Amino acid sequence: MHHIEIRRPKIEDSAELHELFSEVITDTFRKEGLSDMVNDIQIEIESKRQYLKCDLNSSGKDRFFWLGIDTCTNKIIGCIEYGPASELITACTKGELQEWIEIGTVFVHSKYQRKGVGTLLLHVMLLTLQSREIKNICLDSGYKNAQKVWKKLFGNPHYLLKDYWSKGYHHMIWKISTERISIVFKPSHNK
Repeated sequence: MHHIEIRRPKIEDSAELHELFSEVITDTFRKEGLSDMVNDIQIEIESKRQYLKCDLNSSGKDRFFWLGIDTCTNKIIGCIEYGPASELITACTKGELQEWIEIGTVFVHSKYQRKGVGTLLLHVMLLTLQSREIKNICLDSGYKNAQKVWKKLFGNPHYLLKDYWSKGYHHMIWKISTERISIVFKPSHNK
C-alpha cells in the first residue's frame, strides 16, 4: 500500500484533477463496454469539472472534495465529493431525495484501484459528514463494476431502475444513514 495523504483541493490542482476525471471516466466507460459513447463521456467529464469549480469557488460550501495524494510521487490518485443530490437522483426518486446530500465523484486512478484508496476516501468522507451532523446521504451508480462495490458495502439499492441506460444497464440509488454506519479501518498486514 502506498502512503496516501488526504487533503482538500487547491486551485492549482485543477489541471491535474481534470486529467484524473478524464482518465478515470474514459477507463470506466471502456471497462463497461461503452467506449463508443463519446458524447456521454465528455458530458460526464464536464460535470465533474463543474463540481470541482463549485467547490473551489465556494470554499467547500456548495460542493466538497477530498483528494487522495500518493506521497511518494506527489500525484493525485483519487477523489471523492459531496453536494446536493443530482437532478438524476431527484428525478429517479420522484423528488423523495431532493433535499439529501449525495456522495459522488468517487474516482481512483486505474493504477491504484483495488488497493484501498477508494475505501480510505469513503471513510474520510463519511467521518466528515458525521462530524457535520449530516445524517441522510445517498449515492447512485449506473456502472456495473461500481454497483458491485456499493452493494457489498451498503446492501441492495433502495431504487433499482432496470434498463435505465439501455438493455442490461440499470441505474441504482442507495439511501444511507451516517448515524448507522460504523467506520472500521482494517490494518493491512504486509509481510
